[in-house]
Amino acid sequence: MEHRTLGNSGLRVAPIGLGCMGMSFAYDGADEAASLRVLHRAVELGVTLIDTAEVYGPYANEELVGRALKQLRGKVSIATKFGFKILPHGQGVERMAGVDSRPEHIVQAVEGSLSRLGIECIDLLYQHRVDPAVPIEDVVGAMAELVRTGKVRHLGLSEVSAATLRRAHAVHPIAAVQSEYSLWSRDVEADVLPACRALGIGFVPYSPLGRGFLTGQLPSSAALAPDDYRHSLPRFQPQAMAANTHMVAELQRLAAARGATAAQLALAWLLAQGDDIVPIPGARSLAHLEENVAAAQLTLSGAELAAIGAAIAPAGVQGARYPAVELAMVGL
Repeated sequence: MEHRTLGNSGLRVAPIGLGCMGMSFAYDGADEAASLRVLHRAVELGVTLIDTAEVYGPYANEELVGRALKQLRGKVSIATKFGFKILPHGQGVERMAGVDSRPEHIVQAVEGSLSRLGIECIDLLYQHRVDPAVPIEDVVGAMAELVRTGKVRHLGLSEVSAATLRRAHAVHPIAAVQSEYSLWSRDVEADVLPACRALGIGFVPYSPLGRGFLTGQLPSSAALAPDDYRHSLPRFQPQAMAANTHMVAELQRLAAARGATAAQLALAWLLAQGDDIVPIPGARSLAHLEENVAAAQLTLSGAELAAIGAAIAPAGVQGARYPAVELAMVGL
């Protein structure tokens, strides 16, 4: 795969990365053995950006990634995130108690991530969510100190507003912004993506397949396990899913005409939005991983891009991408 550079940072990675959250967090049926196979196969296929976070598990996903990549460190760039306050007890999202980006907490979080990942330096460190109680200048200042001490190579921000991004970048160069971006979530196109391009910052879309919905393989919310995180999301409520299904059917029709899958068309569309974009779809099976990576070889014409973009019209999508309490944490 021909590599892309994330903005002006010099961080070069394959055009499609691997988001690892679902291997340990939010979705049903964590399978460590299968996840290890996926991670090793991803490297074999040329994937070089591996994305995790301390809150995924919490902690379990970083430990998994660390075990998987122990012998492959020189072949990948590892991205992780800090920024949530994590309680000592409970399971999954029950252990998340708001945000915490105090400088002293950032240092503690990074030390923990380095230990769990089994590495000496994090390639790309993101603030997971903006902390309204801590000026972004102080946050990035603390992150920049970690760059100076050799514990971090590049800095990133997740789900940040254009205004906050500009303030952050003035303190220390930001290599990448990670936010949700896909055919059915295009909010970033208004302000954040233009700001990234003006500042020379790469863009890393998470959930580029709409948390699985854009694959056309989720017939209904009833098909999800009882503890699946998507049950809490407005777009995955039964009425919203039923209303949105016709759009995916059109995407599948377009994909069939190209001899591709809906997932591949959705990823190829996203890659065509700019050479500064590196999506990180999740995968928990070898088949899905290989399908996603193959999307990088799919070239779409202008007419095809227009048809795909029209098939999933964001204005017609039923349901917000997060419930109100989580939606309030993005775009700050």
